[in-house]
Amino acid sequence: MKVFISADIEGVTTTTVWDETEPTHSAYPTHAKQMTDEVLACIQGAKDAGAKEIVVKDAHGMEGSNIDPTLMPSGVILLRNWTGHPYTMAEGIDKTFDAAMFVGYHSPAGRAGNPMSHTMTGNPVYIKLNGVLASEFMLYSYACALEGVPTVFLSGDKTLCEDSKALHPKLTTCDVKDGIGSMTMNYSTQDTMVKLRELSKEALSQDLSGALVKLPDHFNVEICYKTHMRAEEVSWYPGVTRKSDNTITFQSDDYFEILRTIKWII
Repeated sequence: MKVFISADIEGVTTTTVWDETEPTHSAYPTHAKQMTDEVLACIQGAKDAGAKEIVVKDAHGMEGSNIDPTLMPSGVILLRNWTGHPYTMAEGIDKTFDAAMFVGYHSPAGRAGNPMSHTMTGNPVYIKLNGVLASEFMLYSYACALEGVPTVFLSGDKTLCEDSKALHPKLTTCDVKDGIGSMTMNYSTQDTMVKLRELSKEALSQDLSGALVKLPDHFNVEICYKTHMRAEEVSWYPGVTRKSDNTITFQSDDYFEILRTIKWII
């Protein structure tokens, strides 16, 4: 079995404020370690389920270099930094994988449940895909589906996990914290490690036939920006239409084109 893991940091057990996710701040090492530990727990769960090849994409930040590469077990490849490919947080996924897992993910821009809810950057008030608030998990688990790879596991804040259960036919979720306003309820990291290993193993041990989501035939994206100036700038991108002062839309039957456009206008 060959498994792809995409990892973010705003949805790991310990994070609450932005400073904890930024390498320039003193609090960051604690939470980068937690991100690493949560990935390691899922790697072990995948190995317990029989995975022989595992590729991990460090999908947080400008440099994608948060996970400690010296701790990656035998048989694991860690992808760090970026090439500019539209798959972004799922870069490295291809048809050779049997399943995908997403670790440390968070609720989308415009949604409660995490003080750091956002989608890609702080620029958009929200991104909607076919009328639904789009999380990074939605966008890039759909990228996996475009390659024919089913997404079977998600960990992150409770709201994201609950919102995402219906996105994929056989998705196992593991909430590691909850949030109300600016406050988080952070679960025990010891409990989290056990849950992540057990549930990731469970997710990969199931019959994966029928686990691949059928993508919509058509995609309509609406993005509301915090400023009308940004909406004006991106309205000149091919295929983009200005809907209101700070809102634009674009659409396509080709999901890769959706991701390509998002890559350049966010």
